[in-house]
Amino acid sequence: MLIGILAGEASGDRLGAGLMRRLRRDLPSAEFVGVGGELMLAEGLQPVAPMDVFAMNGFAEPVRFLPRLVRVLRRLLSCYKQDKPVAFIGVDFNVFNLLLERILRRRGIPTAHYVSPSVYAWRAGRVRRISRSAELLLCLYPFELPFYHQEPISVVFVGHPLADEIDPLAGSPKQRAAAARSLGIDSSARCIAVLPGSRMSEVKLMLTGFLEACELLQNQHSDSVFVVPCVNGVIEKYVIAVGSRHPDLQLVTYRGDARRALTACDGAIVKSGTGTLEAMLLRRPMVVSYRLGELSYQIVRRMLKSPFVALPNILAGRALVPELLQHQATPEALAARLAQELEHAADDEEYFGEFSRLHESLRLDADARAAQAVLAWIEQHRALD
Repeated sequence: MLIGILAGEASGDRLGAGLMRRLRRDLPSAEFVGVGGELMLAEGLQPVAPMDVFAMNGFAEPVRFLPRLVRVLRRLLSCYKQDKPVAFIGVDFNVFNLLLERILRRRGIPTAHYVSPSVYAWRAGRVRRISRSAELLLCLYPFELPFYHQEPISVVFVGHPLADEIDPLAGSPKQRAAAARSLGIDSSARCIAVLPGSRMSEVKLMLTGFLEACELLQNQHSDSVFVVPCVNGVIEKYVIAVGSRHPDLQLVTYRGDARRALTACDGAIVKSGTGTLEAMLLRRPMVVSYRLGELSYQIVRRMLKSPFVALPNILAGRALVPELLQHQATPEALAARLAQELEHAADDEEYFGEFSRLHESLRLDADARAAQAVLAWIEQHRALD
């Protein structure tokens, strides 16, 4: 049973791999063809193109790389025409996947989308576009479901796989000390995780300001150590080069995801995105930031509908963690707000209470729920055929 699937970035690769693993457990005959990263490849994905063809950010870059994207789209359409899948699942990566889903749906291939676009933050018209592209939508967050009540699309809240992966005790002092030792950091030092993003374009925009904030934090606490996780060697090389301009900074880099840095740290400076959710699940004080190129920022500023960008704040419906965006994200402001959060966390026993409650609301065995929804949907189509 051939299933098409596509993820265009690291977070989608993780979601796609979990879904594939659970689908194959319940449907051993399943085979997967499409695009994904190392995790999906390890689950047996037959790649049509490498995932790094989608490595871009903002509004200008996709336009510049449009010929490349068109070539990949044509390759996928040709593949699915030659070997027609029983279904196609687009995992996040919304603009490209929704376009592909719409074309495949017109060709008679059932389409599903895993991860709702940020309809709560952007124009509501996207809801109609999604329902024209996909028949089934798998949502990670409960607040997303009401946006689709009036649309002809089946919507299932599955919870978030990260909430399942991360044990409620994963951020304990014992776990923190072990993670710090694995990074060569003395457990008595104050450790700050620095998460400027997983894409080079994001890192270039965020890193300098983050490191300047780190210098200010180190001036306050000379025993501070700053850890920057890097998803690949290219980004690590860039981080080291930029870090060399700050010779007094105690900087640690490693190649891998953010989990180890967030487990080891006392607090974090985090680019808006999944990293904010992971920091919340590990009960870490944080300051959240984001920067775009000026043109992209002006476009986004006019389109944004939500009062928040950080996932903990959106989930809580209030300003649970500080957000400093674009021109507000000065090194001085970032350092000052994180210092305040660290102080509050040390003095207030209830500081992490809401973090824990939100964790439990998302801890639902997302891979299993997503796979069950997909299998029921496929079986429904097979019965109709």
